[in-house]
Amino acid sequence: MSLTASLTSAFSGLAALSRMTEVVSSNVANAQTAGYVRREAVLSSRGADGSGATVRVSDLRRDVDRALLADRRSADAGAGASGRIADFGLAMENAIGGVTSTGSLTDRIAKLEAALITAAGQPESDSFLGNAVTAARKLVSQISSAAKAAQAERISADARIAQGVDKLNAGLRQVADLNERIRTLTTAGRDATGLMDERQQLVDQMAELVPLREVERADGQLALFTTGGAALLDGRPAEFGFTPTAQITPDMTLASGALSGLKLDGVAINMANGAGLMSGGTLAADFAIRDKLGPEVQARMDGLARDLVERFSSSTVDPSLGAGDPGLFTDAGAALDPMAETGLAQRLAVNAAVDPEQGGAVWRLRDGINATARGAGGDARLLTALSGVLTDQRPTGSSAYLAGQRSFSALGATLVSLTADDRLAAEEDAVGAAARLSTLKELELQGGIDTDREMQDLLAIEQAYGANARVVQTVDELIRMLLGLGA
Repeated sequence: MSLTASLTSAFSGLAALSRMTEVVSSNVANAQTAGYVRREAVLSSRGADGSGATVRVSDLRRDVDRALLADRRSADAGAGASGRIADFGLAMENAIGGVTSTGSLTDRIAKLEAALITAAGQPESDSFLGNAVTAARKLVSQISSAAKAAQAERISADARIAQGVDKLNAGLRQVADLNERIRTLTTAGRDATGLMDERQQLVDQMAELVPLREVERADGQLALFTTGGAALLDGRPAEFGFTPTAQITPDMTLASGALSGLKLDGVAINMANGAGLMSGGTLAADFAIRDKLGPEVQARMDGLARDLVERFSSSTVDPSLGAGDPGLFTDAGAALDPMAETGLAQRLAVNAAVDPEQGGAVWRLRDGINATARGAGGDARLLTALSGVLTDQRPTGSSAYLAGQRSFSALGATLVSLTADDRLAAEEDAVGAAARLSTLKELELQGGIDTDREMQDLLAIEQAYGANARVVQTVDELIRMLLGLGA
């Protein structure tokens, strides 16, 4: 090897080591930077005019554990979805109330029973009759507000779906743009790792909506697929389609065409039952809330309202009622139509004939809904019958509940229990998903930038730099010696 080749090799070593020092310093500086991925310089040797070998930094490799990254993204989606379902369950339980909570559904039922019994004890008291009407009104309000809460959750879910779709579409376009910029830099032999970090953060943000799987292509390109198999980006970005609905009523469903489904490049995607091409993230969770969980709560509330209306609409309870006349509780003032059960909870109302707030008179609670004149003040037969109706064991007409004989308070307790069970199951899933996500994030951090390791690498670089500098110095001395002999 000639002295010139020795200098060339040494200078290439100094240049490569300088670049490695830059990489290490960048790692240390960004040890706490969110989204930054550790870099590692890849060295390779090459011939120098056939008389020696030089070294160069041939690549900058991002130190990413692809398997761990995929697991963490899956956990992100799972935690987001289960958390969304748990929030819905808690909102429904808060709206309905617990078994022992003041102002809850079961509390309102108990107070109506008590008010009717008290009124039956002193039927001549307009005050006690008024208390019973007030208790009935508060029970109606509780049932209606809980049903409206379910509808509000459906509307919120629909709005979140629209936002999620917009975020996915924008994210896919941005990733496609970054792919092209990375290709340009990579083919030009320039550093594209910063853009790769930016791209990874974008994918992380989308992965909570839909679990994503990455596939690396040539020139630093990235293809994206859902874990269910839908292609979102492979050269060109796919386009999601969704039309939000500003107002959702109980009768509006995806099956009827009243609500928008999800489309991918114009093809409808089945989001039912939490399975399929787009399952696992918050997008699927919001579809479940809008199209399954919300309607289930609504159906339970409608079934409860139906049972309440039917209990008080019989002429055997109130002889003043004719065929087709509404009883104490009505469907927006009208008699119940069993075929129009959907949405009944929100239309439920106290019969205007007994409600002073609607121009009625409380004495009709004692004398009959359709009574035209006050009867004997001491007649408690109707009030006794009304109070007994709530405790009667009867079959529930609604398909939202299992068949069986129940009192109204037992039916209310069943609804509360079902709601609490749903919330507890959702919270259990959310806790498990959050624990898995926390563990994977911790593992990801452990595999991140270790400043002690970087300092060790820096010491090794310093020693190698000094050795190469010593080679240059030695060759310089040899050349000077040769020049001196010539003089």
